[in-house]
Amino acid sequence: MDDGRARALETAHENARRFLAGLDDRPVWPRAEYDAMLEAFGGPLPAAGADPAAVVDELARIADPGLAGIAGGRFFGFVIGGELPAALGADWLTSVWDQNGALTSLTPAAAAAETAAVAWLVEALGLPTGTVAGLVTGGMMANFTCLAAARHQVLADAGWDVAEQGLVGGPWIRVVVGKHRHDTVDMALRYLGIGRTAIVEVATDDQGRILPEALSDALSSGGGPTIVCLQAGEVHTGAFDPFPEAIALAREAKAWVHVDGAFGLWAAASEQLADLTRGVAEADSWATDAHKTLNVPYDCGLAFVRDATPLTASFGIEVDYLIAGAGDPLDRVPEFSRRARGFTVWAALRSLGRDGLANLVETLAARAARFAEGAARIPGVEVVNDVVFTQVMVRLDDDARTAALGRQLLADGTAVLTPAVWDGRAAQRFSVSSWSTSETDVDRTVEALARAVAAVS
Repeated sequence: MDDGRARALETAHENARRFLAGLDDRPVWPRAEYDAMLEAFGGPLPAAGADPAAVVDELARIADPGLAGIAGGRFFGFVIGGELPAALGADWLTSVWDQNGALTSLTPAAAAAETAAVAWLVEALGLPTGTVAGLVTGGMMANFTCLAAARHQVLADAGWDVAEQGLVGGPWIRVVVGKHRHDTVDMALRYLGIGRTAIVEVATDDQGRILPEALSDALSSGGGPTIVCLQAGEVHTGAFDPFPEAIALAREAKAWVHVDGAFGLWAAASEQLADLTRGVAEADSWATDAHKTLNVPYDCGLAFVRDATPLTASFGIEVDYLIAGAGDPLDRVPEFSRRARGFTVWAALRSLGRDGLANLVETLAARAARFAEGAARIPGVEVVNDVVFTQVMVRLDDDARTAALGRQLLADGTAVLTPAVWDGRAAQRFSVSSWSTSETDVDRTVEALARAVAAVS
């Protein structure tokens, strides 16, 4: 008896194939704005239901003009990856299987795939043996999860049990960060009850790398429980902090070292790019986002912690109605019910292998370098940053024209770049994060950039 699922899936498959087949020709930026989409989707809730397959067809038809071409090869906005074919297929199966990825007893396949994928990543990224990880929604929650473990440990070292005693009346935590850290670090600290006054901001160089001398001064100017946050891949320049020097200074101060590596930590998988992350494995925790450089579907942040103890002390729980097992995934994340994210990560890594993962990372960096070279040849365009990884910033001679350049590119539809501000001046940022970006995609984007420069001149 047909309960509607088979036809709904067949209809979804047909629409998905049409969407993917049309990516190269459709404008990369959405053709409809939010208000138009709200009008199309909104209105009173219908009194009567509808056939599931027809609903899927209707959804695809209504949504189409409001979709960005993120899955294609010319979306360079924000820092958003694509979807490797194996990971995309695994994501569909993950939805069909509908497994809660919380317990080893309830969903042993989901838990085992996650454990295996984490072990592969620890090996590929050169992290310390024994490092554990929780799979969360994205980079922000990965920072939160790692910093929760850091909060527990630095307070425990000071004789305070935050799980039992809370924060009120406890030792003051200071968090030492670079001037150009990502905003999600501050947000995660806010979630953790660590206010802005606890943040000690350290000067950075012209690429956003933390200055060891300034870090040394900051660490020596105070004491008590300390967390140092470093960065693998500044979001605008792509720059990496000097890990050997910075971590050595943090160790002298008995600080926990956390690395925000949302997209840049993946450089550690490549021998060609390994110098960027030299020394990063000496940290205590590392946050990254598998949807970015690894190209698995949303949502999939990774929170790596060297020692499981502070992570499970922060999130582990015993509940009588759960059939708990050793190493339950829910003990490492701030969620009970959650998507079985390990399937897509396992599939992505299995499809790539160690060599393929390295090649993926190296190719993304090479595409960024190609764009920078092409952009620099356009009269009036300045490449702002040293292009060391996947990020390129360009600008014109004044802020108003640079902003107009971004708007013109979106209107052109060939590719998407998004705004940035660097050193107090406007820029447009090109971020290569998709496995599907080809040299042809880069060259078409350079041509679109040249047209946009001419248009705003």
